[in-house]
Amino acid sequence: MLVVEGLVKRFGGFTAVNNVSFKVDQGEILGLIGPNGSGKSTIFNMLSGTFPPTSGSIRFGGKEIAGLPPYRIINSGVGRTFQIPRPFRRLTIFENVALAGYYGQGSHSLAKAEEAAERALDMVGLQTDRAASVDGLGAAGLKKLELAKAIATGPKLLLADESLGGLDETEMNQAADMLRKIRTELGITIIWVEHIMGVLMRVVDRVMVLDHGEKISEGLPSAVSHDPRVIEVYLGTDAHATQATAAAAAGGSPTTR
Repeated sequence: MLVVEGLVKRFGGFTAVNNVSFKVDQGEILGLIGPNGSGKSTIFNMLSGTFPPTSGSIRFGGKEIAGLPPYRIINSGVGRTFQIPRPFRRLTIFENVALAGYYGQGSHSLAKAEEAAERALDMVGLQTDRAASVDGLGAAGLKKLELAKAIATGPKLLLADESLGGLDETEMNQAADMLRKIRTELGITIIWVEHIMGVLMRVVDRVMVLDHGEKISEGLPSAVSHDPRVIEVYLGTDAHATQATAAAAAGGSPTTR
């Protein structure tokens, strides 16, 4: 579904992403992890059109999308959530999701947008009451709203940016189950950026690890979690970090980082 080759992004003299290549198969959940500043968000921003790549290729469904504006990329079937939800506070929950559907699907049909909003809200477990206010949502509710907005755009590929941030252990597991449900019931392929490694490792099919803008490891969660390079740059080299890696791979505490 997605083929990325030789992706580079420079900001002046700083190289944020350096020659990163990877593929994502249809129906897969790919986990994207790495320390802060490793280039994860920059890759998401290039995939979604926020930043044009300095060089490299991004082919989605066989078509080149690198450098296209966000509205064209989302209309082609690439949706995304954001790490920090910023809903329109003057709009209701339903209106926020319908607005995403109205522009995201490219049809500019209010009726279709409202239908998409109802389906998306039902999928994530938020009420479809059209008068419900955004102000009543807590951290978990705002994360669900982000997912609903992305789903309403009708994506084939979902870029999920830290869907567990700010959640407690129960909410983390619920959010992870939600991503599985989106993949299973809607057939949406997912790339998931996350810092909560224990939960991610139990959900994804494959993991790709970045460090200083470069890909240092890629493969099955069990293999990546025991890769010495990953332990060194992502978790540290002490015994506690090594144990945390093994616990994450085996389905340990979801708060393992």
